[in-house]
Amino acid sequence: MGARNPSDAGDLSGLDFGVGSRYRCRTPHREDDLDQMDEQALRDTMAQVEQGRLTRRRFVQAMAAVGLGAPMAGALLSRTPAAAQPRDAEFTPTRRGGGGTLRVLMWDAPTFLHPHFGRGLRDFTVSRIFYEPLAAAAADGTFVPVLAEEMPNRKAGTLAKDGQWVVWRLKRNVVWHDGAPFTADDVIFNWQFAMDPATAAGTQAAYEDITRIERIDQSTVKVVFKRPQPFWQSAFTGGGLLPRHIFESVKGHGARDAIGMVPAVGTGPYRLQEWRPGDFIRAELHKNYHVPNRPFFDRIDIKCGGDAVGAARAVLQTGEYDFAYYLLVEEEILRRIEQGGKGRVMAIPSSGVSFIQCNQTDPWREVDGERSSVKAPHPFLTEQPVRTALSLVIDRVSIQEHLVGRTGQITANFLNSPERFRSQNSTWEFNVDKANDLLDQAGWTRGADGVRAKNGRRLRMLFQAAANATVQKVQLVIKQAAARAGMEMEVKAVPASVFFAADVNNVDTNVRFLADLQAYTVFTGLDPQLFMAQFVSWEIPSKENGWTGRNIPRWRSPEFDRLWRKAEAEMDPVKRAALFIKMNDLVVQSAVVIPVTWRNVLHAAANNLQGVEPNSWDSIFGRVAYWHRSE
Repeated sequence: MGARNPSDAGDLSGLDFGVGSRYRCRTPHREDDLDQMDEQALRDTMAQVEQGRLTRRRFVQAMAAVGLGAPMAGALLSRTPAAAQPRDAEFTPTRRGGGGTLRVLMWDAPTFLHPHFGRGLRDFTVSRIFYEPLAAAAADGTFVPVLAEEMPNRKAGTLAKDGQWVVWRLKRNVVWHDGAPFTADDVIFNWQFAMDPATAAGTQAAYEDITRIERIDQSTVKVVFKRPQPFWQSAFTGGGLLPRHIFESVKGHGARDAIGMVPAVGTGPYRLQEWRPGDFIRAELHKNYHVPNRPFFDRIDIKCGGDAVGAARAVLQTGEYDFAYYLLVEEEILRRIEQGGKGRVMAIPSSGVSFIQCNQTDPWREVDGERSSVKAPHPFLTEQPVRTALSLVIDRVSIQEHLVGRTGQITANFLNSPERFRSQNSTWEFNVDKANDLLDQAGWTRGADGVRAKNGRRLRMLFQAAANATVQKVQLVIKQAAARAGMEMEVKAVPASVFFAADVNNVDTNVRFLADLQAYTVFTGLDPQLFMAQFVSWEIPSKENGWTGRNIPRWRSPEFDRLWRKAEAEMDPVKRAALFIKMNDLVVQSAVVIPVTWRNVLHAAANNLQGVEPNSWDSIFGRVAYWHRSE
């Protein structure tokens, strides 16, 4: 795909950012004076949850009041069984369906309806309409059972003290969309499917610590891990499970292509009726859904494609649609659209971070039929001074105030959430003069046209991102500041459906990374082990592994690998958090990735659409069965 004309992304000359060429900020450090809660009071409060006299949400709020974050409070409640899929107290339907059609817009069009192969947030998000996990993260940071009867816990004898084994008791009378029963065999199959090297599933990392799964009976499995697990919830709590009787025949070589031809069949509240990739999805309610009197809507129509501004207008101004997913709209424009009065903007604090990635391999040199190969280091982005200079020319304040708005806050960290993992050591700075000094000292001299060069190579970079008006303006802000430091950038915009596509044969995907720089957003889960695995050396995508690795910048650090391995087995939560903070600091200080903003996810919902739970830890559609329309 050719370079995008900067004028297509909007003219930045009219934006008076009103800032100089330098300012700096340190990540704020909170020193809370925590009230003390003695052990007996804590145990009494937990007992109230178990007895049903206190909700889990109220428990988490109480713990927050004494300085204990939601994930840690959730860990305490792992001993306390949770009721499956809590009901909405404000709306208790007496029958299933009857709500008509839920009309949804997804400008960031999904490319795969498959929990093991989807890439990017949009694929994971939409797959949860059809597929369900054994348990899912709730908005308060705890886990609630979905296809399980209850959360494993030590009191019930279903959880080892060190987390090395866990027993899942499955919810009975659950059926797949085709009427076949959901059983323990399906759970075991998903582990086998993900772990088959020939399948090359994107979910392999979530299951690789399992050594075996024992089938106790049709509704019970025992999962045994290779070692004690600080976060045993990592497996079977993600995007959903596949039915063995349908997908077993397509496991292995060619699975990715074959599965694209197999309709989505899950246990979720809706079953797939029509699917035109990149254009349209229609789903109808699952008549035998395992939650009584759910869902409310008879069908879901999802129109895909278009742009975020158009999606916002269709909900907030014209009222043509009920819900618009993931709005990436400039703040000034969004405020004008909101005045339409037909809907509301939902701002959900997330775990996402928007960042710039520096390719550590050469995207222009082909070695053994592969570009961006570890066999060909990048000619200048492997130099620390160049990466540091790049970090210094990012005008985060202007980006946040004028472009990102309520969708994000400035951050110097790659790992921002949960809070206990957030480093207080990171700093960010906008200083073009300092960037110039660094490049001068590193031997990069300016030419007659102002572009720096060294040893005959110009400091010229291709900077790619998914096509979106706001994202392209962010690229141009960075490009303009970089030019003042003698770095030339060509901006490229790739359609989001291509940039995040699961088709590894497409050279314009972010995983193939045939550019020098790229920008996008990633999201972590409640535990950062898998999230930070995107920097371990064995996760580098390559032709050999089918470009399935998650270390997209192709960065290698023995020190990072060592810290990650240590965290994998550390049972002390305080020591483990310290290890992740060190990992974050190592990545940020190396500038192999350059954090820009810590994201809020914005959606638009019609004024009469109710029951949409603001959950940053699960798909926004994770509880779509509980959505309803008010009178």
